[in-house]
This record gives sequence, C-alpha cells and structure tokens, in this order.
Amino acid sequence: MSIANRISAELKGDRVIWAIVSVLMMLSILVVYSSTSMLAFRERGGNTEFYLLKQVIMLILGAVIMYAAHLIHYRRFSLWSPYLLAASIPLLMLTLAIGNEVNGATRWIEIPIIGLTFQTSDFAKIALIAYVARSITAKQDFIEDFQSAFLPIIVPIVIVCFLIAPSNLSTALVIFATCMVMMFVGRVAMKYIFLLMFCGLVAFAALIVIGNAFPTKVRSHTWTERARSFIEDEDGGDQTKLAKMAIARGNMLGNGPGNSIQKNFLPSAFADYIYAIIIEEYGLVGGFIVMALYMLLFFRVVRLVTKSPKTFPAMLAIGLILILVVEALANMAVSVHLVPVTGQPLPLLSLGGTSLLFTCVAFGMILSVSKFIETE
Repeated sequence: MSIANRISAELKGDRVIWAIVSVLMMLSILVVYSSTSMLAFRERGGNTEFYLLKQVIMLILGAVIMYAAHLIHYRRFSLWSPYLLAASIPLLMLTLAIGNEVNGATRWIEIPIIGLTFQTSDFAKIALIAYVARSITAKQDFIEDFQSAFLPIIVPIVIVCFLIAPSNLSTALVIFATCMVMMFVGRVAMKYIFLLMFCGLVAFAALIVIGNAFPTKVRSHTWTERARSFIEDEDGGDQTKLAKMAIARGNMLGNGPGNSIQKNFLPSAFADYIYAIIIEEYGLVGGFIVMALYMLLFFRVVRLVTKSPKTFPAMLAIGLILILVVEALANMAVSVHLVPVTGQPLPLLSLGGTSLLFTCVAFGMILSVSKFIETE
C-alpha cells in the first residue's frame, strides 16, 4: 500500500476539511517564521529558529491530538460535556483570582509542576458549546418551555461568558453570539433568545460598574478606549496604521515570503496582525485565499449539518465551526480597521501554544462528527 493510500485509510471523515487544515498548518510555519523575527531578536537574542521550532512542535502535537479526537465517537462528547463544563467554571474563577497577567490581561493559568500556562477560556468555550449542543438535543420535545428547557441552557452561557469577559471581552462576545445562533438553529423560541440578549446586556452593564470600582480586575477602561479610538480616529491608531501600510505594500501579489517590513514595527505581527503580514508577503491574492479557506471550512461543516440524521452532532459541529470562523474573521477585520482591536488569533495560523492545541481539539471533534455521519 502506498503512503498516500495508507494516509487516506487512516484519516476518516471529510477529506476536504482534512486538506484545508493541513494547508493552514503548513502556511502557519511560513508566516510564523517570518512574523516572529523581531520577537526573536527582542526575547531570544536573535534566535529566529526558536519560535519556528516551537510552532512546528505545537503543530505536530496538535495534529496528533486532532487525529485522536476524530477517532472518538461524538456521543462521548455529549456524555462528557456536563463534567467538562463543571470543571471549566472553577478554572475560570481561579484564573480571575490568581491567573498570570500578560499585557494587562489575566487570561492564563499555570499548571503546577510542569509550569505550562494555558487560557482557561479555550477549554471553557469547547465545554460550553458541547453542553449547549447536548441540552438543545435533550430538550427538543419541550424546547419552548421556559423552566425545563430555557433556564438550563441560559444559565451556563451567562455564567461562563460573565467569567471570561473581565479579561477577554471579545472571546466572551464570540461565545455568546455562537450560543445564540445555536439556540436559533435548535428552534428555541425567539422570545427566549431576545431574553438571553437582555441578560447579556445586563451582565455587560454590571461588568462596567465593577470595572469602575475595581479597574485591575475588569478591563472596562481598555474596552472604552478601544471603542473610542475606533470611532473617533479614522486611521485607527498607530497599530492599525502600520497594518494598513503592510496591506498597501502587499499590493496584488505581495513581496514574497519573509520580505515583510511592517513585521518589524507591529507589536503583535505574529498574532493579532498576522493577516496584515500575510497580505504584505503574499498579496491580496494570498489574503483572499486564506479567507476563502476559512469560508470553505464553514460551508463544508454546514454541509455536514444538513446530512446529519441526529441533532447533537449537527449542533456540536455548527457551534465549533462558528467559533473558529468568527475568530478568523475578527482577526482579519482588525487588520483592515473594520472592528476595534479584539486580540483574537487567526486559528491555526497565529503563533500558538495551548490555544493552538484547543483549536485542533475542536477540529478533531468536527471530524469525528463527519466520520460517524458518513458511517451511519
């Protein structure tokens, strides 16, 4: 058996999704190696291979995790979701209390002994999406009942988003919006979806009040400053100006891999503004191809949903892909000044640690759904 046939036999599920994820991973190696050059000189004494090697190791580990996750039957994710959600809430609370602060945000928690840090919100969003998918599925027969169906869904959504928002508002908003879409697709009554929106607004107002009283715990000042800068400054501030310059230099076909200039000036060229670096090096054509890959991922998963004979795998897949694609579009929108700075990475492309691994877990779960839908 040839290598190609052996790989084809091992990788079950939608082959197009496998192919797109593989292309994004390979492109990640190129853009991360280029965009981290200044970071390497600043943090590693000019060792530009350090971040390249780190990204390659994380991608290999992520690929192994994704392969392992796609072997698990999606029913297990339904069974595990209440326990994963129950574990995520104390982790989020612990992060707020004693988490590591980076750039003014307390998003990371350190694992004892091994010293590895991870964003608890990455774990929580997967757990919440799986739980919401399970709840919508289990309550289909009385989905419009307030006490029996709506409350068990809304309470975890509000709690998780409320705990994530103080240090990472953009992620909380993405999760909140994704859960609303899942409820709409799951035939939850519109009056309850609007009620969820109202609860979200109340929670946001409460965070603003808490932020004014405890500015070190809630980044409400950062939110208002970013919103004010976006509205009042047509150029979007120094970072956005540099991103626009990178995009303008890229023109149609770009300057070639490694030939970006703005990577030396953009403070987060390897994460928040990596899409601008992609366009500078690969042009508008390269930027369009990257965007098209994410959109193709979305439509392939929607295709899975329409084929699914059962509710849970459909809700799980649509929830996970919405999270990933919205994060990607948010990252792109920041570079072209369509939205305020969000801090969202470009999934699979940005320099990543444990966030990249959780992204691979999400793709593995989607591929599990694809695999067993085809089998069934």
